[in-house]
Amino acid sequence: MDGFFVSFAQTHPGKVRPYNEDAVLDLREEGVWVVADGMGGHAAGDVASQMVIDSVKQCVEQTPAASLSIDCLRKALLQANQQIINFSQQHLDGKTAGSTAVLLHVRDGFYHCLWVGDSRIYLMRQNHLQRKTRDHSQVMDMVEQGLIPESEAEDHPLSNVITRAIGVSDELTVDQNSGQLLPGDQFLLCSDGLTKELNDTDLAMCMQANSVSDIGLALMHSALVKGASDNVSCVLVKVSQSDADSEEEHCDDTVPVFFNRRNSVRG
Repeated sequence: MDGFFVSFAQTHPGKVRPYNEDAVLDLREEGVWVVADGMGGHAAGDVASQMVIDSVKQCVEQTPAASLSIDCLRKALLQANQQIINFSQQHLDGKTAGSTAVLLHVRDGFYHCLWVGDSRIYLMRQNHLQRKTRDHSQVMDMVEQGLIPESEAEDHPLSNVITRAIGVSDELTVDQNSGQLLPGDQFLLCSDGLTKELNDTDLAMCMQANSVSDIGLALMHSALVKGASDNVSCVLVKVSQSDADSEEEHCDDTVPVFFNRRNSVRG
């Protein structure tokens, strides 16, 4: 894989929920990052999101670096879909467990985004924040049908209703968005626990910080200050100018006072 990358990954249960159904994966050396947001209640949601993470991690570990591709990673998400369905049938008496997922893979000068559900990937390029994913949600369908303006989507009563998730149906479509990498590009992968509290303007302001760790801590702190009614997860990835910049920034592992290691998952 060419280029140098710096990354930061953190998840927090938030200030309302007693447990964390989010999970994150940070495989910087392999150029793979994931955020998964489980649903189905304690144990079920936890298991679903972790199954997504484990399936992708296993794919990366078992695939030679030269052969690792976005198609392999898509298959890992499809395998997780079947694993979660099987788990629900065997252990949940038919109740549904599931998970959203956003996955970023960088390779050979290109980025590839995969997603299912309403977790998001953003790209900060030349001080302009671009959303690279489209929420699989009822309100987004309503926006695209012209029924409500996008400005009302976040606060709509149906904002938490998603139309696609891993582990819900045998048939699963994983959407993809790809493009060319540029030096200085910064990616944000996050669960909806972050975007419920911070709008795109807030995110862009936080992403003006100097390092990915500073950005990550600013995002998490801002979400918590605003109440963090859901689990909050974010992964930051930056295309560095040189390996020296990469190593210097990656060594900054400051842990904020609100970080709970016991309830958190770090890549």
